[in-house]
Amino acid sequence: MKDDDLHTKSEENSDSASGVSRRDFLKISSISVAAVPVLGTKVVHAAGSPVKVYGPGKVPIDLTVNGTKHSLQLEPRVTLLDALRDRLDITGSKRVCDRAECGACTVLMDAKPVYACSVLAIEAQGKQIVTVESLTDGHMLHPIQQAFVNNDASQCGFCTPGFVLAFKAVLDKYPNPTPEQLQRGLSGNLCRCGTYHGIQQAIAQMASGQKGA
Repeated sequence: MKDDDLHTKSEENSDSASGVSRRDFLKISSISVAAVPVLGTKVVHAAGSPVKVYGPGKVPIDLTVNGTKHSLQLEPRVTLLDALRDRLDITGSKRVCDRAECGACTVLMDAKPVYACSVLAIEAQGKQIVTVESLTDGHMLHPIQQAFVNNDASQCGFCTPGFVLAFKAVLDKYPNPTPEQLQRGLSGNLCRCGTYHGIQQAIAQMASGQKGA
């Protein structure tokens, strides 16, 4: 028996053993591959529930930032930080660690501090997003910003916007915060320059002002 005959017979035995011929397998594979791009425009079912599939290309995304609604076309993988800095030119939130560890990218989302580098822009739809830019009234600094200036609480300044917004979130929730509430509220923000003494002084200034108000 020739080698070609042995090879053909081996394939036939394999097909009969699996119950699927190689020709049928190739047909099934080509159908599966062709179906993948269609998923982006349909609703699929996962665990019995309908789930809308987004992407992988750009999709319409609406973001409300500092009271203004922005309509964008973004890939679903784009983070809120990238959308703010690269598409809306709102650069107060800084990219430092890009791993949700330092807090330099902190923004307020529905009044809660979040790391913009770890939130997808598509997830932020329908939320009220506040960045540090909204705190300044013309040339007038927000009292928290002024307290940071008065106490020399920044050096390179990359962490400052995140600290300011995290501090604002604490004061909005607790007008007269306890040391424990302040510590908990600011624990997610780091200063690589080590200006913690100035930050503590700024916090003390704001805390005394709040109590005197």
